[in-house]
Amino acid sequence: MGLLERLRKEWFILGIVLVIAVARLEPGVGVKGGPLKPEITITYIAVSAIFFNSGLSLKTEELTSALMHVKLHLFVQIFTLVFFPTAIWLFLQLLSITPINEWLLKGLQTVGCMPPPVSSAVILTKAVGGNEAAAIFNSAFGSFLGIVITPLLLLLFLGSSSSVPFTSIFSQLFMTVVVPLIIGQIVRRYIKDWLERKKPPFGAISSCVLLMIIYTTFCDTFANPNIDLDKFSLIIIVFIIFSVQMSFMFLTFLFSTRNNSTFTPADTVAIIFCSTHKSLTLGIPMLKIVFAGYEYLSLISVPLLIYHPAQILLGSLLVPTIKSWMVSRQK
Repeated sequence: MGLLERLRKEWFILGIVLVIAVARLEPGVGVKGGPLKPEITITYIAVSAIFFNSGLSLKTEELTSALMHVKLHLFVQIFTLVFFPTAIWLFLQLLSITPINEWLLKGLQTVGCMPPPVSSAVILTKAVGGNEAAAIFNSAFGSFLGIVITPLLLLLFLGSSSSVPFTSIFSQLFMTVVVPLIIGQIVRRYIKDWLERKKPPFGAISSCVLLMIIYTTFCDTFANPNIDLDKFSLIIIVFIIFSVQMSFMFLTFLFSTRNNSTFTPADTVAIIFCSTHKSLTLGIPMLKIVFAGYEYLSLISVPLLIYHPAQILLGSLLVPTIKSWMVSRQK
């Protein structure tokens, strides 16, 4: 693969690096009260746009084919939204006595609370030849569940900023997440044929809006002289993220292939990716709402920004190995 093709493929990850660099050079543009007016354009318009886009793109009509595989769905959702955040919380009790930046550790907890992503787990399951219908179902169903459960988990494990009351958080979540998602689904019913024919670039649209949100989040950070991120903490967090991903992928593999398991090799592939992948697209807007009053919001966001490319990189590297395992088991 040529350099240009690789850059085109990984444009979003490069975009994250670029917007953080621009925010570092000129933070005044995207700060609260600045020319971009992020308290309106980001908090309401950009977040609503992402979830309207998600509503338009979610193919809920395809989920019925995978609906009956209840045991698989229960396994994925319980692992993602119960086991994952609880295990991270227990792990963080040990890490709290270390000199690692406390806001990055809080960020690790937010990663654990996130729902599965709509795209990456499905793409990797398809690349291996796993149960794609189950991956689509769990990604979409997990996203819907995440709208309600993720904010509750964040509040349970981390609490809220004192400046934002619970009622305000959930009313804003309803108006900027639930309502646009429902409207997107309703609109989809009427223009479904046109969407199937034209195939609009939903992923690219959401990614561009997401880059705007990341940019304004880091503008707030760099405009605040009290925030300092040490390199030691960042390196350790990157190592922890890769270790957690590898460990949880191995754990889901062990659970789904044990002797009394009823899962097929194709099911196992879907389980490995859907249980361990976390959504950046849903995660960043939710953090922006739930932790609106935190001056350290960008530091809390860093582990999720690292987790996203890490899960794609690890998953892509493991595709040939998992594929050869699945083929050998199906013979």
